[in-house]
Amino acid sequence: MLDNKKLLDFAQKAVQTVSFTNEEGPLASLVLEEMKALGFDEAFIDSTGNVVGRIGNGPVVIQFDSHMDTVEVHDAEDWTHPPFSGVIADGYLWGRGSVDMKSALCASVYAAALARDLGYLEGKTVYVTGTVCEEYCDGENLKHLYAELSLRPDFCVICEPSDNLIVLGHKGKAQMRIKTHGVSAHGSAPEKGVNAVYEMAEIISRVDALNKSLFKADEAHGTVVLSDISSVSVSLNAVPSECSIYLDRRLAVGETLEQVASEMEGLIDEKRASWEVGTLYHTTWTGKPLVYEPMHNPWKIEKDHSLTQAMIRAVETVSGTVVEKFDFWDFGTNAITPVAMGIPCIGFGPGEYKLAHMVNERCAVKQIEEACLVYCELIK
Repeated sequence: MLDNKKLLDFAQKAVQTVSFTNEEGPLASLVLEEMKALGFDEAFIDSTGNVVGRIGNGPVVIQFDSHMDTVEVHDAEDWTHPPFSGVIADGYLWGRGSVDMKSALCASVYAAALARDLGYLEGKTVYVTGTVCEEYCDGENLKHLYAELSLRPDFCVICEPSDNLIVLGHKGKAQMRIKTHGVSAHGSAPEKGVNAVYEMAEIISRVDALNKSLFKADEAHGTVVLSDISSVSVSLNAVPSECSIYLDRRLAVGETLEQVASEMEGLIDEKRASWEVGTLYHTTWTGKPLVYEPMHNPWKIEKDHSLTQAMIRAVETVSGTVVEKFDFWDFGTNAITPVAMGIPCIGFGPGEYKLAHMVNERCAVKQIEEACLVYCELIK
């Protein structure tokens, strides 16, 4: 039987353990020790800083993945309960990471041990992973983990918050940088130069028009937003020689990266401009460098897929109700890596994802307990 008290104690300790991106080490150690205490067959931290637990030795490999990092807190005084208190009040576990996504991580750790205790692991191997740096480089963590372990799961469950609804996929993401190229001149003689910021002005208007053209009322649709802008000049008394904007483009099912590339060409048409993938560089808490290319197509698993059907049975067994509603995430997740490898993925996790990154982030205790039982039943 599930020991709810131990599960919730673990979840509270996880929330109390600060694990901002690149600072996940203490949480990795906490999860590692819990895995060992629960008798995992193998538990370790890889060179990237991901914590990995394995139970079972069967040929069918099932992975449950949750990221350990959280966004930072700059508004602690506005919280009803301190953001790292991990207090349980009014039926919720409160604190940063309670939704995104320490509750799910703890539930999956306990689910694997429970499945073993109930005899559900015959012919199966279960991996539970707590991954790093997802908030900035989603999926890059699993690339390194799979390569280091020579691992290719047969099925992958992404435990991001879904209010305990089955999630069939999520939007794609493309992040690009557009640069306009000007000619520097003294500020007292701007006519002798070409102002890169002015050159960018029409492109910005085109970005806004593109986003409006993508909108479809009451339908899934893509979006594009200008999320950063900067310029380069030799001094505050000079015409800027370069201007740069960063675009975040989200892709609905049916849209493609090829389409996005065409859109980028249209944005810079007849302008002194170029575009490139908005590559990001990061270093994990263990010192491992990550190079992240944020270009991912959307994905969706079919309702009749064996993994979906198994998840439906698991949810119906635990909840006692018929599954009629499914969800589809607007945001990206670590699923981009296994999906790109052809590994069937599905989403399910406790917590309302709209509370992620928010003041008073909190996760319903009943959902944490239910998620653990659903994961266990899915293994069965």
